Amino acid sequence: MEPKNTNTYDITIVGAGPAGSIFAREIARARPDLKILLIDGQKSTSAKPCGGLLAPDAQKLLAKFDLVLPKSILDDPQIFAVETIDVDQRLVRYYQRHYLNMDRYAFDQWLLSLVPSHVDIRKGRCRKIEKDGELFNVLIKLSDAETQVKSRIIVGADGGGSTVRRRFFEPIRVQYVAIQSWFKFNGQRMPYYSCVFDSKTSESCSWTIHKGDHIIFGGAFKPKGCREAFDAQRSRLENFLGGSFGDATKTEACLVSSPRSIKDFCTGKENIFLLGEAAGFISASSFEGFSSAMFSGKMLADAFARGGSCHDVQRRYSRSTRSLKYKLLMKSLKRSILCNPFARRMIMKSGIRSISPYSTKENSSRNQT
Repeated sequence: MEPKNTNTYDITIVGAGPAGSIFAREIARARPDLKILLIDGQKSTSAKPCGGLLAPDAQKLLAKFDLVLPKSILDDPQIFAVETIDVDQRLVRYYQRHYLNMDRYAFDQWLLSLVPSHVDIRKGRCRKIEKDGELFNVLIKLSDAETQVKSRIIVGADGGGSTVRRRFFEPIRVQYVAIQSWFKFNGQRMPYYSCVFDSKTSESCSWTIHKGDHIIFGGAFKPKGCREAFDAQRSRLENFLGGSFGDATKTEACLVSSPRSIKDFCTGKENIFLLGEAAGFISASSFEGFSSAMFSGKMLADAFARGGSCHDVQRRYSRSTRSLKYKLLMKSLKRSILCNPFARRMIMKSGIRSISPYSTKENSSRNQT
C-alpha cells in the first residue's frame, strides 16, 4: 500500500530509546517497502534519569544482534560489585555484578545511528495523537515549530510516561517519580555503585554510581512529596556514609513504571503497538529496562516481517513476549521480598551470595553487618 503523500507514513514510532531504535532498525531491514517515521525526543541536556548500567541480559541481546559496543560509549570506572545499603537498619553487604558502566545518552545515540538511512528520523516530541478514520494524526513539537503527520500504524516506545499508552490504554497502576542528581567528584568517599534501601523515605530502591568525574545519586519515590522524600533520603544516606555529595550540578526526573500483575503488560490493540516500558516491560525490582526494551523491539519487528493484518501482528507479538511477561512478574515478586524490611534484614544478615571485601581500618566500621 502506498502512502497518500510525503507526510503520510505506514508506521510512526514514538520514542527513540533502545526499544524504538531496535524496532526501527529491524523492521526497516526486514520491510524496506514500508515508510517509517521515528520521533526522537531526547536531548543531551535533558536525558532520562538512568544509572546507565548495561546488565548481562542486555549484553547477551547485543551479542545476538552481532553488535559490539564502541569504547567511546563506556564510562569510568568499570564496576565489579554493588554495595547494598539498608540505611534504616544500618546494614551493608556486597554482591558481585557484571554490568558495563556507560554513558546512557551516548548509548541511545549509537543505537539510533544503526537505524537504516531510509527511515525518517525527526527531532521533536509527540504532543498529540488522534484517530482520523483509518489513519492517525500525529502532532510533533519541533525545536521552534510544530508539524503534523499522518500514519497508518502507531508504535509507542516512549517510556513510563508514554503519551501513546495514556491516550489509548489503561496506565500501569504503580508508577514512581525517578529523581537523579549529578555531583562533581572531588574525592568524596562514596560507593562506586550502591543499591540503597531506606524504608523511612521510599518503598522502592535508590542508587549511587560513579560516572567519570561525577557521582550520581538517584531513586524512585511516590509521586506525592517525591522531591521532599528524595532530599530526606539523600541527607540520611550522607549521615550514614559519613560524607557529603556536595552541590548538585543538575537534577533529572521522569515517571518510571513498576509492573505488579499481568494486567500491567499491554502490547497494544488493532493498529497501535507498545514497546519497552510503555508496554510495562521493565524490572520492578531494579528498574532495568534495556534488555526488555530491545527484546520487545525485536519481537515486534519479527511479527511485522511475517506480514498479515495488524490483528495477526498483534497476536504474534503478544505470544512472543509471553515469556518476558512471566519473567518480569518474577521480578515483581523479588521486589516485594527485597523491599520488605524484615525479609531484607534476614537476607542481608545471612550473607547469601554476598562477597566479603578486604576492609581497611578506615571503612571497616561501616562495612560490618
